[in-house]
Amino acid sequence: MGSPCNFRSILAQILLGSHHCNQEISEQPMQKLEQLYATLIEQIGEDPTREGLVRTPHRAAKALGFLTQGYQQNLDDIVNGAVFTSDTDEMVVVKNIELYSMCEHHLLPFVGKCHVAYLPTGKVLGLSKVARIVDLYARRLQIQEQLTKEIAQAMQEVTGASGVGVIIEAKHLCMMMRGVEKQNSVMSTSCMLGSFRDQQATRHEFLSLVRSNTEL
Repeated sequence: MGSPCNFRSILAQILLGSHHCNQEISEQPMQKLEQLYATLIEQIGEDPTREGLVRTPHRAAKALGFLTQGYQQNLDDIVNGAVFTSDTDEMVVVKNIELYSMCEHHLLPFVGKCHVAYLPTGKVLGLSKVARIVDLYARRLQIQEQLTKEIAQAMQEVTGASGVGVIIEAKHLCMMMRGVEKQNSVMSTSCMLGSFRDQQATRHEFLSLVRSNTEL
């Protein structure tokens, strides 16, 4: 079985070894990660060879690869040229983007919604790409504050917008399942760039649209 001290280097091989969106994790690093999961199961007092756990290291390794696949992707590949010329200069808002990420402190999930807005200056981004940008950065080891900032900066880079606003509201299992064990706590973070930071009216419009309870 693999030594726990090798976990970080092996995980780096798996998660950082490729910058292509769909490339599979190579067999050797996957096997090493499976060995580490088997060691982990053994160290907590379980038997990794019993029927219910014998395939768990393999499944857990695959799951971790999926949950952190953002390390294998990059912004250019995600956008894939879906930036279009447009004369619109009104605010574009995409609300309630489902978000799943992993807390970098405890390797436990946090789950919530992301709201993204920008003010175009001659270019608009394909709608689905907004959600894909959220996933690109969410599927990494994160803290919510940094995730919010990275999404906003990516939107600014891709669109060249005069302003970008991002809000994330999420529940953290590291706070719900352990520690203070507060199941109803919600963390809210925001990042405002350009006119969203400088102009109160722009920021207020975005916040009002996010707070509206429009259902389709």
